[in-house]
Amino acid sequence: MTRTVPQGAAMLLDFIREAEVGSKGRASYDVIYGHNQGKLTKPLTEMTIAEVIRAQKGWARAHGSSAAGGYQFMRATLAGLLKEVPGLRGEQRLDPALQDRLALHLLNRRGFAGFVSGEISPVEFARRLAMEWASLPILAESQGDRQRIRRGQSYYAGDGLNRALVRPEKLEAVLGAVLAAGSREDEADRVGEEAALVVPARPRRPVSRSGRFWTWLLTAGGTLVTALKELNLVALDWRVQLAILAVIVGFAVYAISSMPAVRDALGLTR
Repeated sequence: MTRTVPQGAAMLLDFIREAEVGSKGRASYDVIYGHNQGKLTKPLTEMTIAEVIRAQKGWARAHGSSAAGGYQFMRATLAGLLKEVPGLRGEQRLDPALQDRLALHLLNRRGFAGFVSGEISPVEFARRLAMEWASLPILAESQGDRQRIRRGQSYYAGDGLNRALVRPEKLEAVLGAVLAAGSREDEADRVGEEAALVVPARPRRPVSRSGRFWTWLLTAGGTLVTALKELNLVALDWRVQLAILAVIVGFAVYAISSMPAVRDALGLTR
């Protein structure tokens, strides 16, 4: 299973592949209906989509069905996907990765997102899955393709070809696990989004290592020395000297106390 497939979807697709062809390993992607892949001239996964569609007409006559690959794509289904899926081309090989991609498209078309979000009930989603993959059972009595069907039967019961290959309890357990996986993925996404919104706080440098602190402190001290020396302030009245000193010290205190680190240290930060 490719890593681009969500965990819940990957879990469900593995289950579907095992139900359809009896295994979920690498070899499951090469199976054609009735396990007649040994009669092919080359493995299915080495054939292009166009080659498979051409060959499926003969497989239907020879084996009773055109179903091919790990998800048992019918000829009409592959032809429809070729028109429906953007970028899909007939010359692409039907390798495991492409089969997973196409099966995921079918899963989404049947309402996978609505099921995971809770908009579609497990019973309804199981019915939709059974319409796509004949080996899966329905979970409650309903109208099938040809007749009224009971819980545990294939949607196509009565066509003389298809029947459910897994018990309904098993499907219910897998759907429950898919929902749990979806919840974990949603939680991980929310945690990631919240973490991305957190802006780390800018570390504060200690006041003693702040260049601004020492600049203002030395400037204030130097100004005092210069004033006393050059302006001959000592000759002034002591009250004038005190006023000038208060102004100089006041500016220095204001400048230093406005520093974030100092405000934090003094408990002034709101």
